[in-house]
Amino acid sequence: MEKLSKILLLFVVFVTFLSCKQQQQARMPISRSSGTFMKESAARNKKLIAGEEGKIDSIIKSNPKIQYLASKKGYWYHYQIKNEKDTLRPKKGDVAQFDYEIMDLKGNVVYSEVELRPQTYHVDKQNIMMGLRDGIKLMRKNEKVTFLFPSHMAYGYHGDNKLIKSNEPIICTVTLNDFKPKEKITPQVNLPKNE
Repeated sequence: MEKLSKILLLFVVFVTFLSCKQQQQARMPISRSSGTFMKESAARNKKLIAGEEGKIDSIIKSNPKIQYLASKKGYWYHYQIKNEKDTLRPKKGDVAQFDYEIMDLKGNVVYSEVELRPQTYHVDKQNIMMGLRDGIKLMRKNEKVTFLFPSHMAYGYHGDNKLIKSNEPIICTVTLNDFKPKEKITPQVNLPKNE
């Protein structure tokens, strides 16, 4: 019996040793991506952007009297009312008050100023349309600017889930009524009282 238990013990030690000695190799993934989806997606986006830019370019060329400026962010704009006196522009944290109207590229009003009501926006602290977020920082008080936003600077792939469709470029006319610097809180210092 003692011999049998020694054999059994040696067998268990041997099996344990073998199982520890075998190294588990990494398995290959079940499916491999060749990158074609990403390449096709990038090609679709380039084609979409080129088509939108072509439509915007035809709007710009259809009225040569209006001088549109190209932004670094990929949209175009022109001043309807320009403020030459002031030099300040809204910056991060300022509170901007503005009115705006949204039209499609054919000039049809999608949302009027009355529908959108006056807006109060904490610059770069609130979520708004990407084009407006950047465009407001280009404006001075009392300026009125018309922006031509491609869909990626407007409401993008999803639209606004109401009247603006998926991948729809828009015309947005904005009036910056006012903006105020972010309020600086001065710490209150308690000085000892004179007695």
